[in-house]
Amino acid sequence: MTSISSIFVRITGNALLAATLLLIAWLLAASTSAAAFEWVQCVITSWFGDLVFLLSLWALWYHMLGGLRHLIWDTGRGLELKTAERMGWMMIIGSLLLTAFTVIWL
Repeated sequence: MTSISSIFVRITGNALLAATLLLIAWLLAASTSAAAFEWVQCVITSWFGDLVFLLSLWALWYHMLGGLRHLIWDTGRGLELKTAERMGWMMIIGSLLLTAFTVIWL
């Protein structure tokens, strides 16, 4: 669990580029032309755009919880194997709950 959760922190950090690039494309299209903006807006509001942003939202929460875990580890706490495994599960469950909360209430 500790290895998997650590690897996913790295993967989610890199995966957040997808949403960032989509947002940058949207801003560039908005500053370029109405046709370019309409095309990118169509992609962003499609099921694909919804999926990219939903997964990116989960990745953002997961990555943030991974950063908090590392801050705790930097203090010398939570390094025992059982505690580290619990923290990995807390990251998974916490990121799913925070994503659901964000989608439903915000």
